Amino acid sequence: MDEEIQFYLDELAESMSKALAHVNVEMSRIRAGKASPAMLDGIRVDYYGTPTPIAQIANVSTPDARSLFIKPWEKNMISEVTKAIRNSDLGLSPVSDAEGVRLNIPAMTEERRRDLVKQAKNESETGKVRVRAIRKDVNEALRKLLKEGASEDAVKLAEEKVQKTTDTYIAEVEKALGKKESEIMTI
Repeated sequence: MDEEIQFYLDELAESMSKALAHVNVEMSRIRAGKASPAMLDGIRVDYYGTPTPIAQIANVSTPDARSLFIKPWEKNMISEVTKAIRNSDLGLSPVSDAEGVRLNIPAMTEERRRDLVKQAKNESETGKVRVRAIRKDVNEALRKLLKEGASEDAVKLAEEKVQKTTDTYIAEVEKALGKKESEIMTI
């Protein structure tokens, strides 16, 4: 029974770290006024009939804090990259030339910053809900083990570990939110 309890605790840590990683990925997609290649992660380019991430068909660089430069490995993909960015929800206007595509990131207004903070808070709340759902699932599994004959003390101890792990991961999500919030609000 102790092995099963340990299995659930290991599963808990793995699932919660995946939930935290997802929150961090979603936070990196929220643009904070600075140019970041991660901004383009969700954009797919029509590469010979296959939707392909920009990073797989081009080099993405940040010449300065307010611009991105996308240099496709094939010159004929410049127009496809431009079209994909224009059709995305980034709200950026790509400028293409013979070498590649340049994206100028405009300075954000106060209102836009508040909207992005709201978006970041929604992402963190989603992450916390996911962490709590994982806690609930593991606690139910532990109670099931108790009914199957596991020691009450071992299950109680495991539930305490589950709560500590949950608190740790929720604090990590809060920390990611705080970092993103200060990043967004910094002019």
